[in-house]
Parts: sequence; C-alpha cells; structure tokens
Amino acid sequence: MMPPTFIFLLFTAVTVAAAAHFPVSGDIPTFREAQAFRNGRECRRAAWSAVGADHNPAVIHIAMTLDATYLRGSVAGVFSVLQHASCPENIVFHFIATTHRRPELRQTIAATFPSLTFRLYYFDSNLVRGKISYSIRRALDQPLNYARIYLADLLPATVRRIIYFDSDLIVVDDVAKLWNIDLGTHVLGAPEYCHANFTNYFTRRFWSNPSYAASFKGRDACYFNTGVMVIDLLKWRDGRYTEKLENWMRIQKRNRIYELGSLPPFLLVFAGDVERVEHRWNQHGLGGDNLEGLCRDLHPGPVSLLHWSGKGKPWLRIDSKKPCPLDSLWAPYDLFRHSSSVSSVFTDS
Repeated sequence: MMPPTFIFLLFTAVTVAAAAHFPVSGDIPTFREAQAFRNGRECRRAAWSAVGADHNPAVIHIAMTLDATYLRGSVAGVFSVLQHASCPENIVFHFIATTHRRPELRQTIAATFPSLTFRLYYFDSNLVRGKISYSIRRALDQPLNYARIYLADLLPATVRRIIYFDSDLIVVDDVAKLWNIDLGTHVLGAPEYCHANFTNYFTRRFWSNPSYAASFKGRDACYFNTGVMVIDLLKWRDGRYTEKLENWMRIQKRNRIYELGSLPPFLLVFAGDVERVEHRWNQHGLGGDNLEGLCRDLHPGPVSLLHWSGKGKPWLRIDSKKPCPLDSLWAPYDLFRHSSSVSSVFTDS
C-alpha cells in the first residue's frame, strides 16, 4: 500500500474542468479478468449461506450497486478491496441493480472475478420513484441512489452487518479493519465531520418550520458521507429505520426541505447518533463539487479509502485526457477493456 506521506508529496491538486457526463451508449462495459485472490495463512476459510439462521462473523459482507453508468467504478472498487484484503476469500459482495439487464451484469462480474462470492439482488425502482424530488445533480436523482435505504429488506436475514460502498471509491487498506469496528449501541458507523456548515444541507423552509428544525434539538449533529457506512442490519430492522427515512422523503416531496438527493434523510435520522469511524476510511470529495467537479486534494491524515464523490469521476476524466492528479491513484485498479488501443494519460510524454 502506498504510504500517505508519499501520496501527499507526489500529488498536488490543480484546477482542471471535469468531463463528467452520462455515457451515450447503454452498452455493458467489458473488463479484463482479475487474478484469483487467496486467503493468507492466518485466515480460516469462512463459508456463508443465504438460507438458514447461521451467522459467521468471519465473513465480511459488502454491498454495492451495479448499473452500466458506474460499472467501471464498481469493478475498480471490488478489485481494490480484494487486492488489499488479508482474507479475500472470506468476503461476500451483495450487488443491487434495477435494470432488466441483470443477467449481463451478473455475467460481467462472474467473468471479471471468477472466484468471487457474490449475489445480485433486484431493487424495484417503484419503491422510491414517487418519493424522489429533483436535486442539484441528475445522478443523485436515480432510484438506485436510494437502494442503500432498503438494504435490510433486500438482503437475507443471515446478513446481520453490512459495509455499504459507493461505486466511485477504492480501498487501499485491509477492509477487515473497517468491518471489525465496534458500533456499540449505534445502528450505523461512518466518519463524521463536525466542522461542516450543517445548515447548508436544508432549505429555508426547513429551518423556518419549528417542527422540522426541532428534529436536531439536543443532538450533536455532524455531517457524514453515506458512501461509506457500516450498518448493523439487526438494529436497523428492529428500529424500522427504512420507514423513518421514507417519512422524510415524503415530507421532502411535499415541501422541498433539502436539495441533495438521499443524503439529507440520513442526516435527519442518524446525525448525532453515529459511531465515529476514523477519517482515513472516507477521503471523500475527490470528484469535486456537485456542479463543476474540479480537482481536489486529499484531506490531511492517513488514507485507507479514496472516494471520488462529487461530479467528477476518474474514469471519465482519464478517458477525456483531462485527469486530476489524484486520478492516477484510481487508474491501477481500472480493469476496463478499451475497444481500441489507448495510451495512458499518465505515461504520455
């Protein structure tokens, strides 16, 4: 793993306009086959079954979404997890998709990672289509962006804990360290950022309504990014948290109390009641803001996970020959098979 000090010395951010857009074609990308990743000697092979009541704490469960637009990012994320895991054979991936092309997505994952243990679940977009109101960026309005709210319903009861990862990140540390954090009494664990201006995430209509604003009364509410979360699904189910999030989505649909996709409902329900995870596990914002997607630098401190949240995605910037410096950290995990020979923007002289 590249040491954080080397990252900071080698890469500094410059301002380059991002070329973030949706693919013109709906074709499923193709990828090179990844090598097989095997457990280290210290690992005991852990089996998992979707049926029955057995729970094996040695099995690490990770959930991600799959669609054609972000599939290249998802594949890079999976590859990065496996490459840095001490016990990669003990990891089970749970992929969620809405598209009718699920058989193609399944075949793509199986061909790219032949030894991977995974399941693919169907997420009915009708569950949220009537609850979504437009936000400041089109990608945030897609039904699949809300699938993380329904993990407790989609996954089998044998999955008691899950790590949720967005499709625009790479892991550069052993994911078992994140998996093994103690959530204590909390339902959810994530890196928190308590110096953010929390009022910016909600509209004037929210803050002017005493009953809405009172939602944060008595809570040490801090921002957290929902692209990296460790969730206790037993506590989630017992506390009926899906219904609590849906309730805020219905209020948003009627009164427009926020502007930013699926994040604000999570803040309304969980902010101030999150198990704090080290910031190293979500170096987010590398995709820039949600409008321009300009280049960003890393936050100070060690790095275990790099997250290109924001408009700019590394694969689009690399293909457009306008990469940001930190995009070169994502590139080694890109298994995308180009249709024609394309020279690397990082090796061109």
